[in-house]
Amino acid sequence: MIVSLDPKRFGAMALLAVLAAPLWTICAHAQEISRTENKPAEVTMKEARKKAAHRQRRIIFNNDGNDCRDPKPGEPRTPENFLSKRTTALVGSQVDAIFYCTGVFNLYTHKSEESEMERHGDQYAEDWAWELAQQGRDSLQVMVDFGHQHGMEVFWTMRMNDTHDSADPALLCRWKKAHPEYLMGKPDDKLVSGGRRWSAVNYGVPEVREKVFRILKDVYSRYDVDGIEMDFFRHPIYFKPQVLGQPVTQEHCDMMTDLVRRVRRMTEEAALKHGRPLLVAVRVPDSAGYCAAIGLDLKRWLQEDLIDLMAVTCYFQLSPWEESVRLGHQYGVPVYPCLSESRIKGEAGKMRHSLQTYRARAMNAWNSGADGIYIFNYFNPRAALWRELGDAKALEKLDKDYFVSARSAREAGWWLLGGKQFVTLPHLSPEDPLTLRPGEKQIVTLPVGDDVRWGESEGIVPDLKLRLQFDKLAKAEDVSITLNGQPLRNGGLSGEWMEYALRLEQIVKGGNRFEIVAGPQCKAAPVLKDLLLTVRYRRSK
Repeated sequence: MIVSLDPKRFGAMALLAVLAAPLWTICAHAQEISRTENKPAEVTMKEARKKAAHRQRRIIFNNDGNDCRDPKPGEPRTPENFLSKRTTALVGSQVDAIFYCTGVFNLYTHKSEESEMERHGDQYAEDWAWELAQQGRDSLQVMVDFGHQHGMEVFWTMRMNDTHDSADPALLCRWKKAHPEYLMGKPDDKLVSGGRRWSAVNYGVPEVREKVFRILKDVYSRYDVDGIEMDFFRHPIYFKPQVLGQPVTQEHCDMMTDLVRRVRRMTEEAALKHGRPLLVAVRVPDSAGYCAAIGLDLKRWLQEDLIDLMAVTCYFQLSPWEESVRLGHQYGVPVYPCLSESRIKGEAGKMRHSLQTYRARAMNAWNSGADGIYIFNYFNPRAALWRELGDAKALEKLDKDYFVSARSAREAGWWLLGGKQFVTLPHLSPEDPLTLRPGEKQIVTLPVGDDVRWGESEGIVPDLKLRLQFDKLAKAEDVSITLNGQPLRNGGLSGEWMEYALRLEQIVKGGNRFEIVAGPQCKAAPVLKDLLLTVRYRRSK
């Protein structure tokens, strides 16, 4: 149950403990404003909500709820052991908020009279959470208690159309089985796009939107969460025309906007009842145009003050971070770039999963003006990144690996027919290579969040190495490369990789422009597969 905390009901020590959590401070401040300035409760609660929306969130950890997948035989199934998997070690880290997912569509590990909870076998993580519920406190309650005990926000995140059940029938809830007419199709249907996820619910059906609203409302009525996240990126498919390769219309967008409005009204009513703001977060593609093309009228949501936090990207990144930050900040909404795992295959993917690469990606996000970092599909709570990525000043002084692209843009067109038209961010990886036709100039931009000269006065300078991966390049002299207008010389080619040692003045904070031209002597057009800048700080002698 949601608990309303009135400071006048607590003793001095208990009050200090409550005030240690920023949200409770915000609520107490709002109550004081209401008393002294005689403002309507709706006004003071909105002010409290705005203040809560802008509290510090250095890192948001999205936990997909599979904390206990593949448990060891005889492992104790207790809340303490449950938390030890992904959560306990986060105490003292830069994680200020946990966004906790309890399952796929309508099949959750939290208690509810609206959704379902079932056992499937020991290979499923929800079985352990099912046992927690039988003991008294379910997975979501355990997470909320832990977060508030340690000064972390806890949001329940609902995957608005999770379709893992398209491939795994055990995850298909009874509600979907009872209402196949609410789904995008049947298992053997040949869908054009939308990932061919036949089990996705069709938000064009009123009963589906009503079901989603009831699920969200039920969570708010039972749990002391600080907010809910509507995760529109898992998975980004909402209306039937999309899977048929046809346009999603404004009418479809209006249906979804009406649902988001209902959620906002519900949270505002609950906030007044319980005396504390309840926040609404969304995770969406990082392009208002792409959002509209799948039925999400993001600009309207911002204009109507329907959302409090905005996280962007997952499977693919469409635009520079600055575009999303600019859009969110235009309407006073904080923006959190999502750094999810690279799905680029092979060695290129392994390189992008390094701590140095996560540092570089986070540095670029901070350099865009973002309000914090959102981490998805990274589950080792003891990893260094939880104590590094949330502090831009300290992060700048650490070693990094900068790539042009952390992820491919291919899936933009996989989910939405023609979706790659919304890509404005340059992409380069072995999955998105660049063919260099002789005599034709190709331009590549590498974003670098570091001011690599920050430590010169202290004698701290970085070793800067530029590495370019080519296919069909016979000699280093067969290509000419300029960086920020200055030609690069003395590149050494070893196998597929060309390497240059760079000087500090050659790299700027922000976009670094490479112009690459293959010479006319090339018998075959070389292919640029990757570009990497390594930054390794050292103290000069």
